[in-house]
Amino acid sequence: MRIDAHQHYWDISRDDYGWITQDLSLLYRNFYPSDLKNELIDHNIDRTILVQAAASISETEFLLKLGNKEDSIAGIVGWLDLEKDNYKEQLKSFQSNSKFLGIRIMMQDMEDETIVLNQRYLEAFTYFANIGLPVDLLVTHQQLGTLVKLMEEVPHLRGVIDHLGKPDIHRQLLHPWCEKMKALSSYPELFCKISGMITESRPNWETDDFKLYIDHIIECFGSHRIMMGSDWPVCLLAGSYTDVITIIEESLREKLSKHEMELLFGTNAYEFYKLGEGDQFEV
Repeated sequence: MRIDAHQHYWDISRDDYGWITQDLSLLYRNFYPSDLKNELIDHNIDRTILVQAAASISETEFLLKLGNKEDSIAGIVGWLDLEKDNYKEQLKSFQSNSKFLGIRIMMQDMEDETIVLNQRYLEAFTYFANIGLPVDLLVTHQQLGTLVKLMEEVPHLRGVIDHLGKPDIHRQLLHPWCEKMKALSSYPELFCKISGMITESRPNWETDDFKLYIDHIIECFGSHRIMMGSDWPVCLLAGSYTDVITIIEESLREKLSKHEMELLFGTNAYEFYKLGEGDQFEV
């Protein structure tokens, strides 16, 4: 099964996507499964992992309802309000829906991301680790030091770093991103999504711009802890769905075997998000 491990749908009229302004004219409209259908067919993508794009409980509820109607959606990565004492009850409510897979922590949008090292957050992350809840981690390269400290505190967290940890591809900077990602890869329950690259690059990007970053992730995480994600429709700001797939395939065709490409394009996501029957985590 070929799985796109990271994409979004939204309805702009819901009015909780504060980051999608009218200045982002390409994104300031509704995106639904019908808009992605042809791309999935063209690239033989069987299922997608739908990831939250708004920090609200109501958006996760919206996505779960959408997932229940759409077979191409393998499951939903939602959001919890960890500032509320009832986050376990929020989680239990979502868990009643079979398409709920896990949550995403948006460190990127925190005014001070070191808040995740506070007792309240560490207790929550420890709880998530203990129940095996998949946790997406949206973090920029400037914040990777904080993520390293978080993993030191909760080394058994079942997490996946979105978008390669957002390295500065535009300026072709590798350090200290390289060292931080290497350190993070030492935690066996931590995965990495090869996604979100073209929006971090220069306007007239070329496939070679991404090679060193992709190679480093493969070197660090191996072929069993990586996933392909399109980050559609956000990727439209810098290219097409086809561009994203082509960059990954061309960069890795000679580096990974057919089996390893299958791991990247589906098997790893299937196993990380526990998509097999009877393999859901317990709350």
